[in-house]
Amino acid sequence: MEMQKQKAYLVALQQGYQRDWEVEENLKELAELSEDAGLEVVDTFVQKRNNPEPGTFIGKGKALELAEIVEDDSIVIFDDELTPAQQGNLSDLLDTAVIDRTQLILDIFAQRAQSNEGKIQVELAQLNYLLPRLTGKGKALSRLGGGIGTRGPGETKLETDRRRIRKRISDLKSDLEKVRQTRGLQRQGRESTQVAVVALVGYTNAGKSTLLRALTGTDAYIADQLFATLDPAIRRCDLQEGRWVYLSDTVGFIRKLPHTLVAAFQATLEEVVHADLLLHVIDASHPQSLEQKEAVEEVLKEIGATQPIISVYNKIDLLPHEVAAKQPNLGISARTGQNLEMLVDSVGRFFAGKYSKRSYFFPFAKLGEANELRENSQVLSEKFTPHGVFIEAEVDEKIAGLLRSFEK
Repeated sequence: MEMQKQKAYLVALQQGYQRDWEVEENLKELAELSEDAGLEVVDTFVQKRNNPEPGTFIGKGKALELAEIVEDDSIVIFDDELTPAQQGNLSDLLDTAVIDRTQLILDIFAQRAQSNEGKIQVELAQLNYLLPRLTGKGKALSRLGGGIGTRGPGETKLETDRRRIRKRISDLKSDLEKVRQTRGLQRQGRESTQVAVVALVGYTNAGKSTLLRALTGTDAYIADQLFATLDPAIRRCDLQEGRWVYLSDTVGFIRKLPHTLVAAFQATLEEVVHADLLLHVIDASHPQSLEQKEAVEEVLKEIGATQPIISVYNKIDLLPHEVAAKQPNLGISARTGQNLEMLVDSVGRFFAGKYSKRSYFFPFAKLGEANELRENSQVLSEKFTPHGVFIEAEVDEKIAGLLRSFEK
């Protein structure tokens, strides 16, 4: 027997600078998030004000109107982050559970986290969000029970005092530092091979994992849902003429991505920051693809990712033919494979400008010099002869200059 879903009411504040379509799109996305979290969205509300009301965000009058409509045991979700005071006041006025977009996203992350690393990062973000909201008797929080907005790895009881939460945060930060160190060592191992790293970035559900699978031929979890991928995946991706790169897929971005989440997922996002090239995957079929592109660029700026970017317009198979034909040069379909060769060529050309393929011969007396090549270039082939070894490799100008006397 299917369990009855908790009913959700969505609320947005439209300020003077916001256009109607912008608020509608934000609410539509909030509805998708709510449904992904297992809720049933029954109604949405928009309150127009020039500025948020400090005590109740939308104004006491509007809150009392909502109280007449909201059913018992339901949940009210605000599209913007509420202050602890606003959340408490609204919960009292509405006499039901009240959360905001940040708390909803954190809950979805808690449901999706699979690896130990993911669980640590989610719990850290949740506790940093919860700590300032543990005031008084926690009436607003107690109404949440154990459902949306409260679950997570290492679920913490709402009555936990600040001291215990701070201790838990300290422990999680220590665990996360170990994760970062491990990731750093893994990254050093990859860097020692001199193989370039290309990171897939993009809005959530833009098709990054589908593209990873299409380009590498390896398994990657794919689902038509927001935040299907939390843990980074790194796979080998073959280019032309024996060249190859590491291709990494990581968590998708979203508008109003909680800062607590960005901070907590720093270890994961470092894979993006340290990549040599970013492929920004954009859902060309989405009506707000431009706004989604800008939201991703904002997050990249926030985390300090300044590498070159190739924009990849995905899902052109969902567009009418005449519209798809007008897409930028890198219009692709990761699902059908359309134009993937063009994408691989673009990545290959990017790195071809930085590296050149050269052949070297090292006599046995000079094999130490061959190690210099192995450690600082991408070796394509090696062949031993009675007199030494032939090595073909992709090298940058610095290594080419150092080993010029061995070049054939």
